[in-house]
Amino acid sequence: MKKEALAKLWLHEEELAHIRGWDFCHIDGKYEEGHDLPWDYEEIVRNYLRPEMRLLDIDTGGGEFLLSLNHPYYNLAATENYEPNVKLCKGKLLPLGIDFKKGDGSAALPFYDQSFDIIINRHGAFNPSEIKRILKVGGIFITEQVGAENDRELVELLLNDVPDIPFPNQYLQIARTAFQEMGFSIIEADEAFRPIKFWDVGALVWFARIIKWEFPGFSVKDCLGNLYHAQKILEQEGVIEGKTHRFLLVAKKMS
Repeated sequence: MKKEALAKLWLHEEELAHIRGWDFCHIDGKYEEGHDLPWDYEEIVRNYLRPEMRLLDIDTGGGEFLLSLNHPYYNLAATENYEPNVKLCKGKLLPLGIDFKKGDGSAALPFYDQSFDIIINRHGAFNPSEIKRILKVGGIFITEQVGAENDRELVELLLNDVPDIPFPNQYLQIARTAFQEMGFSIIEADEAFRPIKFWDVGALVWFARIIKWEFPGFSVKDCLGNLYHAQKILEQEGVIEGKTHRFLLVAKKMS
């Protein structure tokens, strides 16, 4: 395909780069990530969760994972701070009787002390002191996090000026130490680096526009030369590959 036609396709993907909740179905079949982690986040949550437990999901996105748990609605709460998702959750979760509130996971959360038996957080911000405040004694905090080195090869491939790592403290040992210093007992902890693969440069364009904090300043117009280079790699290698960085932490409040 000629360069002009490729650029037109990529510009179209850039225009389409909007998301509700955390739904990447637009690029299904064109990319792959996170299928071979050494843990199963959903399975871990279900292992600790009981029907009588009051559960909070921090940074719930559109509530997709929360609802998939099929937990009693009256024992569910959730927060979200991204405005489009806040609106989505108000219309989706509140009518079910789920205690949804707008809230920033890195700051003070709008709940009373010792409100929850279990708090979960997948790829969202968290504040260890707030987790301790609103979690009951003996309660469990479960988080899967995106690590500091996530997608760096793709960032280096696409951007003209590669920025510093945006979240340099996103390492398992740093999070683990923070909770231990708060008096938590660490029950489970793991960290993994796994491939992320793209079979379509347009999908990579969409991905980079969605995850703006990892690809600051990216646009098809400004990075067109790099996109042509990515297309050449795809044609020669059959895939564009980077590396994801994830870590898991399960901690118990002891006092």
